[in-house]
Amino acid sequence: MTILEQLAAHARARVTEAKKKLPLRQLAQQALASEKGSFAFEQALKKQDIAFICECKKASPSKGLIAPDFPCLQIAEEYEAAGADCISVLTEPRWFLGDDNDLREIAGVVSVPCLRKDFTVDEYMIYEAKLLGAAAVLLICSILSEDQLRAFIGICDGLGLSALVEVHDETEVSVALRAGARMIGVNNRNLKDFSVDTGNSCRLRALVPREVLFVAESGVNDAADVAKLREIGADAVLIGEALMRAEDKRARLAELRGAV
Repeated sequence: MTILEQLAAHARARVTEAKKKLPLRQLAQQALASEKGSFAFEQALKKQDIAFICECKKASPSKGLIAPDFPCLQIAEEYEAAGADCISVLTEPRWFLGDDNDLREIAGVVSVPCLRKDFTVDEYMIYEAKLLGAAAVLLICSILSEDQLRAFIGICDGLGLSALVEVHDETEVSVALRAGARMIGVNNRNLKDFSVDTGNSCRLRALVPREVLFVAESGVNDAADVAKLREIGADAVLIGEALMRAEDKRARLAELRGAV
């Protein structure tokens, strides 16, 4: 099994256990009874210049432990103060050492929209995201069928959540567009072998219509990377490790933006 397949399998096991404690019907009722979202995440990316999605993550399968000391709320508040447009919060517990409570805590304090970054394999996880305070969820093409993608986007729409549909190649771009994606994220890291190619975003940009928001994910390390993505018309960049390893996140984000 590839690491992505292992992540998806573990997500399915997590959902099975969660359903024993709170059945899908009850969870869905709670989520639907809460105030409908305003698609704030995708609205935040519709700006003149490239938007920045700053990520809170303690570890990753490719890099191992990134932040032994992980005051997630403090990090998120630093991101917001530094001018982040959105915040991505890892909730996957085994490989990323994430926690649902990290998202609940962050979303309850910051004013910028938050993405639940996880491996969504079941509609249950979308309703969870809504109740945790997320404004968006990640849907990964390579672990979902086109029918699942379409259905999950429909559930997100009913809750007022934005769906960031992640792709890695030309075929997945076509699937995402047919499924009705309004936001497409190109992962420059291949989760099957961990190789990183920032040129992947450049190659796939031409296949995504301008009315669909385009997000470049992974492998963005410096202002030159951001400038290249700005040049091809990316609407946003999602940056994790480069910011997580920075002691002064405000200065690092200003540097990446090209303001210094």
